[in-house]
Amino acid sequence: MTARDAIPSLTNLDTNKLLGDISRKWDTDIVPQLIEYVKLPAKSPGFDHDWATHGFLDAAIDQARKWVLAQNVAGLTLEVVRVDGRTPVLFFDIPSTAGVDPTRTILLYGHLDKQPEMTGWRSGLGPWIPVYEDGKLYGRGSADDGYAVFAALSAIVALDAQGVARPHCVGLIETCEESGSYDLPYYLESLATRMGQVKLVIALDSGAGNYDQMWVTTSLRGLVNGTLTVNVLTEGVHSGDAGGVVPSSFRIARQLLDRIDDSHTGIVKPPEFNCEIPKERVTQAKQAADILGEAMWKRFPWDSCCDDGGKFTFVQPTTKDPVELILNRTWRAALAVTGADGLPSIEMGGNVQRPYTSLKLSLRLPPLVNGEKAAAQLKHTLENDPPYSAHVTYNFEQAATGWNAPPIAPWLSAVLDVASQTFYGKPAAYLGEGGTIPFMAMLGVKFPDAQMLITGVLGPQSNAHGPNEFLHVPYAKKLTAAVAIVLAGAV
Repeated sequence: MTARDAIPSLTNLDTNKLLGDISRKWDTDIVPQLIEYVKLPAKSPGFDHDWATHGFLDAAIDQARKWVLAQNVAGLTLEVVRVDGRTPVLFFDIPSTAGVDPTRTILLYGHLDKQPEMTGWRSGLGPWIPVYEDGKLYGRGSADDGYAVFAALSAIVALDAQGVARPHCVGLIETCEESGSYDLPYYLESLATRMGQVKLVIALDSGAGNYDQMWVTTSLRGLVNGTLTVNVLTEGVHSGDAGGVVPSSFRIARQLLDRIDDSHTGIVKPPEFNCEIPKERVTQAKQAADILGEAMWKRFPWDSCCDDGGKFTFVQPTTKDPVELILNRTWRAALAVTGADGLPSIEMGGNVQRPYTSLKLSLRLPPLVNGEKAAAQLKHTLENDPPYSAHVTYNFEQAATGWNAPPIAPWLSAVLDVASQTFYGKPAAYLGEGGTIPFMAMLGVKFPDAQMLITGVLGPQSNAHGPNEFLHVPYAKKLTAAVAIVLAGAV
């Protein structure tokens, strides 16, 4: 008896037909839809404060709404939920089939807002210029996370076409995830009664360690985003006159950052920003490291230089130990400077000592560290007793707590292995992610008894949020089919 035979609800499922139907749907319908979606500069409200006037988020929601309605799913109800001053959400509700308990619900999640443009796109590519080549759709947002609503509905449609039983499914597609999902608690509260008893959450907004198997996200880091500003003068002055007298605002900023992380190692020092790593996650990191090996660091686009002898030397990772790299990017804090102000361009930089330096800081937090408390601690650490009594301010814009998955139920573990083996020929693998999905922590509070399946298509080189971001379409086809198996196995 195979592992699939042990799951009665999958007995009548033709998996070859399932993958075939879904693959054709991607080729003829989903990819064209995503090409149009990429063209929309639907930046998250945190990056487009006039989003309501510009209308791009509304355009993305409307595109998804029209497509969902066109699928003609039996019993489907669909609503764009709008509240004045809040970003809209798309909510769909599809009844269960074949007599499955109508109150037991699977919640499918995605988002349609995008990160900003970012520089460095290769020639011929751009954030709002869709290019489809070699099975990859380039452009901002299709993999993070425009594909989610299309994949979710396609999985349901493919099951219904075979008459395979599945549970009650609802979908929640938001438009402010990249800004911290600050509107989501309101919608979760207002829509909760319509969701029923949420048994399983499927969020298609995460990463993949490779493109060879299904990856399940076990944890997500938290995040504090904010701006550090150091003021020393009311206006710029001649550097020859002030040099050695007026302390550099940049040098003071460097000293303040040293309070957070070690400039030699990158280790974040304050204990308030760290936590003990659960033994289970260390074990899973070792298992993932056995699968990924050197790919953990080779996946990045390292720069290189050439010495006088013609030998190329590449920039080196923090370590080449794959277990430590996995833990570094999932269960340890990390600080990055993601923006700056007060710095003229090189062409415009004269011999002037600048009056201020502003740095945008992104502090990734371990999953068990409270985001709000960390933000308050970060503000105190940076502002307290500044060097030279400089005028220092730190204003945080976003504070999100991470997420650690509840223990996976045996039935879900079995179904995930069947899904991965069926379409990838390998068992499902488990890996924490270094990014943040605020939705998950919120949902864990709202539905504490629900199982969580967080997965996604952001594998090696897909470069979410950066230049040359792409969606790996062959992988996404198989993942859509795998989600269909999970839906059928959850009855």
